Amino acid sequence: PLRCSFVPAEVESDILRRVRTLLRELDGHHPACQGDRGMLRWTLHKKIDQNPSSSSVVVRILVKELERAERADFRHYLVPLLHTLMYTLIKAPCISEELWGRVYDSCKKLLTLPRPFCTIALDYAARLKIERAAPGALYQRMVISEQSLKSNLYPYQEKIFIFADPELLSEAICQALLSDTEAAQVAQSPRACMCYIIIHAMEAALGEGCASSGLKECLQDMPTGQVEHWFQQVVAAVESAGQEGRGQHAARLQEIHQAVLSSLQAGNAAMGGLQGTPLPNPNISFHLWTEDEQLWKELGLFIRPGSQSCQPDCLGQELDTFGMQDIIAGCECCQQSRFSMLSTDSGIERDLPLPAEDSLGPCGTEQELCRLHRKGGIKKKPSALESVALLQAGCGAAGLKPPGKLQRSPGCPPAPAASLQRLHTARIVLLGDDRVLGRLARAYHCWRKREARRAFLTPRLNLHFYYIPVVAEQPSTWVSLGLAALGQEELFEVTRYLSRADPWYESNINTLCHMIPKLATMPSSPSKHLVPDLFITDVIAYYARMGTQPVCFQLYAVKLFFRDPAQEPAEEVFLTQLHTQLQDSSSPRELSLTKKKTTLDGPGIDLTVRYRKAVLSDRAKELALSLRSTGLLIKAIPADQAEDLVCLQVTITEIIRTNNLSGRSFSAVANKLRTQNINIRSTEQRPFMVCLDKDSRRTYRNVISMEVSPCLEPSYCLQRTRTMKPSLRGAEDVGLVKYMPKSLLLPINTFAGVIQ
Repeated sequence: PLRCSFVPAEVESDILRRVRTLLRELDGHHPACQGDRGMLRWTLHKKIDQNPSSSSVVVRILVKELERAERADFRHYLVPLLHTLMYTLIKAPCISEELWGRVYDSCKKLLTLPRPFCTIALDYAARLKIERAAPGALYQRMVISEQSLKSNLYPYQEKIFIFADPELLSEAICQALLSDTEAAQVAQSPRACMCYIIIHAMEAALGEGCASSGLKECLQDMPTGQVEHWFQQVVAAVESAGQEGRGQHAARLQEIHQAVLSSLQAGNAAMGGLQGTPLPNPNISFHLWTEDEQLWKELGLFIRPGSQSCQPDCLGQELDTFGMQDIIAGCECCQQSRFSMLSTDSGIERDLPLPAEDSLGPCGTEQELCRLHRKGGIKKKPSALESVALLQAGCGAAGLKPPGKLQRSPGCPPAPAASLQRLHTARIVLLGDDRVLGRLARAYHCWRKREARRAFLTPRLNLHFYYIPVVAEQPSTWVSLGLAALGQEELFEVTRYLSRADPWYESNINTLCHMIPKLATMPSSPSKHLVPDLFITDVIAYYARMGTQPVCFQLYAVKLFFRDPAQEPAEEVFLTQLHTQLQDSSSPRELSLTKKKTTLDGPGIDLTVRYRKAVLSDRAKELALSLRSTGLLIKAIPADQAEDLVCLQVTITEIIRTNNLSGRSFSAVANKLRTQNINIRSTEQRPFMVCLDKDSRRTYRNVISMEVSPCLEPSYCLQRTRTMKPSLRGAEDVGLVKYMPKSLLLPINTFAGVIQ
């Protein structure tokens, strides 16, 4: 059995107090901790970093609280305790077998609960089984993938991309975030991360029998090549522990332990206490989202193997060879037809020019030549079943839900097809408010359309989206558009919904809304760049690592028709809301007619509204009405969780005319309805303005008609077009099409998904 360090009673009581305070914060009625919201979890894990020997005590207290919450049915405690417990186990240097068993049994007991509790418990039970068979495996795999260390046994890579819209966030906030991410990467070199993995694997398997200080001294003095050799040996030992057994695994690591310490003089390798190893911050890059195609271009650069070490010229050739023109094509290109390219390649191998010897740069390796080598055979066109499997694997969300179901999908996205092996994982973190999510929805729809025609990123990349709300000042352009009345609360509808659905998101992420601007305006410390555990970077890393449960939001498509018949209709998507308002007349004649019409019928314009009423019985009921209105507001995010249906909340400001003895009077009445599909047309051809997702940059003028409906998955539309006959386009789906996701959902990861 492993021997772990003794922890004083006062340390254990302090940890218990911190855990109890963390749980009281979830109850929402503990005013003493309101000023520390978001800091309690971070300070608890920093306590473990400062005193690694206390990790066993933290695990024991957390599992005891988890057992108590399960018995008392305190379900709002379960997800925070599970995440805190697993994060502690990953960082812990040594855990006893008895404690492993208690944690594993606690996770198994939660499998009888509904989602998301059983989903998270099953995931963590599977991880615990791996860790018990191979101590240190979870830490090792996390560091290898996040730091992109070379390992044939575990070739996975992960990266966090932080995107901030510079028009929504101040320059001070962007500069502070950039400085924090750069400072977090300073102390992280591949050599240091390999040393961390070696020491952590030794401590996890040998416990107090590991000479941590001696190992650290030896590894510091070793050449980099020798450190990499022992790193590969440790990785091989940990990855093969499942077949060897735990005893044989410990013996193998003991041999490596002695071999590494052999360079020390006798007596210097004293058995000290567990020193622990820090969990390095993941590979994080910060980007100002200035171009629509920038997000997908960065992902294309990430999945290209060896692109980090190639020169710019060689990298450009690599991207051109692998069709990066499709990746960096803008959203407007999705609506345009492609042009054929004239090829001068004869297709015969002997006609290929021989490369000069001096032209082989850093990228001119043997693999590069093999890639250009022509092989015999015919390029096989994928079958219909393979094509559907590929498109379905890239959808990442469930299909369209009936109106009686929850709008947000609480479960995990479907697993990719077995034939696809995605070695890269990109975690996209969006900073801002609802407007940046609206921009993401538009970019995501364009990307799905591109991937439906030619899958490039889908078979190679796991994609996850994360959202951190940040308060920003309202731009001056809002005043001219009549949107200045929107307060800060109106800009964070998605945040409020995620906070209601997931209390752990509210506690850890929503608190950053006002904290990030405050930290950005604080005077910088002279030793700031010497501190590797910056708060904002640590919280982002924790969110990306533990936020595995997606909340899937329905995207809605809108088709806008303009007053000018020569102008093509515009097709857009929105996530949160669509807002219309009157548009000023452009000519004096129109202005005169408008004044006369307003005097007789009141302000506004005459509209014809056709919609399908959303009811729980899922019975289609087509309705139509004509009214005079000054504007309407369509919201896709429900304000109350009890109204969480797949429908749009439409509020039409209707003008009611009343005749009395004193003359005519007009009053405004809010006409509310629920629908999935709605068509609105100006009967008198008077134009109005349409603003999408509260973003003034996505405002359309001179609109006279619009059609709103749930946005369909592009791969579904493409496959349906290929399989259905033109005469049967209105018929029901047949064949493989009816098994494909029909609706396009935008998944945003949280810690729990949606708690029923």
